[in-house]
Amino acid sequence: MIRFLTAGESHGKALTAIIEGFPSNLPVTNEYLNFHLARRQAGYGRGLRMKIETDKAEILSGIRFQKTLGSPISLLIRNSDWENWIEKMSPENKKGNVDKISIPRPGHADLVGVSKYNYDDIRNSIERSSARETAARVAVGTIARRLLEEFGITIGSFVESIGGIYPQKNFAEELFNNKKIFDAWQLAEWADQSQVRVLEEDHEEKIIKKIKLAKKRGDTLGGTFYVIASGLPVGLGSFVHYDTKLDAAIAQAFISINAVKGVEIGTGFACADAFGSASHDEIIYNKNITRKTNRAGGIEGGVSTGLPIIVRGAMKPIATLMSPIASIDLANFKTVDARRERSDFVAVPACAVIGESMLAWVLAKYFLQKFGGDSLEEIRDNYNLYCKKLETRIRKNFKSK
Repeated sequence: MIRFLTAGESHGKALTAIIEGFPSNLPVTNEYLNFHLARRQAGYGRGLRMKIETDKAEILSGIRFQKTLGSPISLLIRNSDWENWIEKMSPENKKGNVDKISIPRPGHADLVGVSKYNYDDIRNSIERSSARETAARVAVGTIARRLLEEFGITIGSFVESIGGIYPQKNFAEELFNNKKIFDAWQLAEWADQSQVRVLEEDHEEKIIKKIKLAKKRGDTLGGTFYVIASGLPVGLGSFVHYDTKLDAAIAQAFISINAVKGVEIGTGFACADAFGSASHDEIIYNKNITRKTNRAGGIEGGVSTGLPIIVRGAMKPIATLMSPIASIDLANFKTVDARRERSDFVAVPACAVIGESMLAWVLAKYFLQKFGGDSLEEIRDNYNLYCKKLETRIRKNFKSK
């Protein structure tokens, strides 16, 4: 069983994370963690905060000489902007006159936060509900990714659309058609070459033009993205209980990402409009048992099929607008413009990278449930034995008497 906990506020001193349950002897380096943290910060349309922060994870415990110990791992990501917020965010007694925020932004957690937690200052809602927290989640997910890579499982992503602008070529169709074996990380490397993490040059140009228009209007944009995992074994997850289904856990993890409002696995909503014969994947034998297509997105009945897992996420436009829409002032309940807060114009490219980390975490959790052990070597023995014997067991079980 693995679990993690993050703590920290957007403009606090630092973000922290504690990770429990990983085996010993897993190689992990600071450089690897910081590489993926930097990927989260990239992308055209990000706000001024990304120019202030250079996210780097400090390993405080659980790793010695670049290998995990099997004990809890603790990570620290300092907020460079903390020096400008010491008075406003101090954990000590308030010093000086700190203005309280009373105007909530529609679409953000401002109003629900003060309603639920009985705050007298919206700043308390803003700080923890901010997407800044996802930096800690990317660090956590990167540890999970490192484990999966030891077993040939890779994860990547790309942006499908921003602001309703889609590519001429539907790259997801190639994934669903299962025509070739691919490494999901290669997709990520391809996408990372684009300022907005798309796979076509002219598509990038159209999107950047739309982002410039949003900036000019003081508006924001959302979009859709795909996250893919390749190299998985058959058998992660279960159909036995509702809370052990792999696809259910993935959906929950993606919806937990700030501003994500929709999740599809495989062809998702599109298969609701098609005949069953055009929705399901024919089973074939080609050196091993597999499927002719992958419309199910690598999961059937809550269990991994061995084909790539394909997840599509939909991110709404960011709630902070430089040309704000209407709200009310909670100090007097009068109609006013919503408050501005330093923010991005679009964060879909970053959201896709966060999605990679959340998918990595879920897959690592289910992987360890099935093949777990106290050390990386023990897990490898369990995994190799399972994969080696899988088809033999099936043949033996169904052999004609």
